[in-house]
Amino acid sequence: MQNLPEKPGVYQYFDKEKKLLYVGKAKNLKKRVSSYFTKEHDSARIRVMVNKIADIKYIVVDTEADALLLENNLIKSLKPRYNINLRDDKTYPWICIKNEEFPRVYSTRNPVYDGSLYFGPYASVKMMHTLLDLIRQLYKLRTCNLVLSEENIKKQKFKVCLEYHIGNCLGPCEGLQKIEDYNENIQQIKEIIKGNISGVIRHLRNLMHSYSEKLDFENAQLIKEKIEILEKYQSKSAVVSNTITNVDVFSIDSVEEIACVNFLKVVDGTIVQAHTIELKKKLEESDKDLLEFSIVELRERFKSTSCEIVVPFKPDIELPNVTFTVPQRGDKMKLLELSQRNAKFYRIERQKASGVIKQVSRSERILEQMKKDLRLPELPKHIECFDNSNIMGEFPVSACVVFKDAKPSKKDYRHFNIKTVEGPNDFASMEEVIYRRYKRLLDENKPLPQLIVIDGGKGQLSSAVESLEKLGLRGKISIISIAKRLEEIYYPNDPYPLHLNKKSETLKVIQHMRDEAHRFGITHHRNKRTKAAVVTELHGINGIGENTIEKLLKTFGSVKRVKEASFEALEAAVGKAKAKVIMEYFKKDTSNIN
Repeated sequence: MQNLPEKPGVYQYFDKEKKLLYVGKAKNLKKRVSSYFTKEHDSARIRVMVNKIADIKYIVVDTEADALLLENNLIKSLKPRYNINLRDDKTYPWICIKNEEFPRVYSTRNPVYDGSLYFGPYASVKMMHTLLDLIRQLYKLRTCNLVLSEENIKKQKFKVCLEYHIGNCLGPCEGLQKIEDYNENIQQIKEIIKGNISGVIRHLRNLMHSYSEKLDFENAQLIKEKIEILEKYQSKSAVVSNTITNVDVFSIDSVEEIACVNFLKVVDGTIVQAHTIELKKKLEESDKDLLEFSIVELRERFKSTSCEIVVPFKPDIELPNVTFTVPQRGDKMKLLELSQRNAKFYRIERQKASGVIKQVSRSERILEQMKKDLRLPELPKHIECFDNSNIMGEFPVSACVVFKDAKPSKKDYRHFNIKTVEGPNDFASMEEVIYRRYKRLLDENKPLPQLIVIDGGKGQLSSAVESLEKLGLRGKISIISIAKRLEEIYYPNDPYPLHLNKKSETLKVIQHMRDEAHRFGITHHRNKRTKAAVVTELHGINGIGENTIEKLLKTFGSVKRVKEASFEALEAAVGKAKAKVIMEYFKKDTSNIN
């Protein structure tokens, strides 16, 4: 360690198995590396890492800026265990101006460094396509991949294609467009992509006046149309200030182990690039360290050469020909605040996506609305709804459906056969069912609902309340009823109903519960009637008792199949004598039976 130079550079820590632990930069390698072994570190992770260090390597560079750039590249390529983790593995598209005669302009995600010009990358694909559409609208460029060398054009190797005939290309393949004119268009395209739209507009205005002076009004009109298109595009761009010409803006939003850094590139007062990256801290890095890393990373990625960088605080690094500005007021301060909002929103969205921040679910929102609409003392996370079913007092049943978090909980649905009520008496049936349901829940020490919904009017509601009164639950559970005709909501001892908006989510949940209770109750009622009908019909056969009926249903599954069964099948199931009785009962021919 004593042999380390007091110069800027990059150091690397390795463990005893020669695995890379950490890469760092330093203005002074000797001082920086020594600090890890001479200071007391608050961070447990740093202490663990230092204990693992078995070997140190370093690279000396000329300047601190070189050290920062080298550190950045080594971290991205080697991914050391204790370094910042850059969570940004997407492949972003570029706009390519191909290195060829009559250059093509197109988008690509795979740059090939053959002398072609690449602009980007574009975090917003929509923004890139908008730019390409603008270029195609302004300039007629070729899209073919023909080798348009001067020699090939002179030899007339190519013929114009459909793009020429529909007016999208001026036919350079047949020498119908001069390369000088084409290259002048390419030069303007470069300025537009860089964001220097005002400069292009000024150039076009001068050209338009030149054509006008020569009385070439047709070309002057074409140039005027281009200017109008550019001005329209410029007006739609996010203009922050005409006084801010070429500036990079960086801001950071940091919490616990996650930090998000936002980058805005401003040219001629317009934001032409915007991107946010997420960083995962490994050794409790400071915001200053994270910002420095991100400035180098994003400026390199987006090929930025801006001479001014707007930041929330001044970093310790020095970059060649670059000035750091920490604004206190004015347009640059507003720009920085915009960047900080973007960083914060991005961090919140990322945390939501990873489950760090619990998103307010649709169910929670509906429950909050129900609590407000129905004037409930607490969120109705557990709701039970009751409905009675009978036909002229026959086979009376009741159904209880359960909703949890505003959704059906079908495993908790319950049927009730009415035991103590004679004849069609909805009020008494409701009183019995409510008493039985909540008496059992109390006896079994099971959780009670926050809300009970009764399908019916004030009479059914009053009966249900009487049962709650007997159980000592009145006032402890909220209870309402819904009347079918006008979908009115009634409360105990309140003669005036509540009318909910027909489109409200609260009413929709209550209607859903009421319909579920009706469906569930009707199904049980129908099954009970069917079962009763089956038993009654078989019981009508003299000489056929309960055991025989049970055997028949077990063997054939239904009365219909008993009716359709042959004598031999019936004989095998219940014997010859009983089979003959059944055949005669269902008026089947028994003359051939001995």
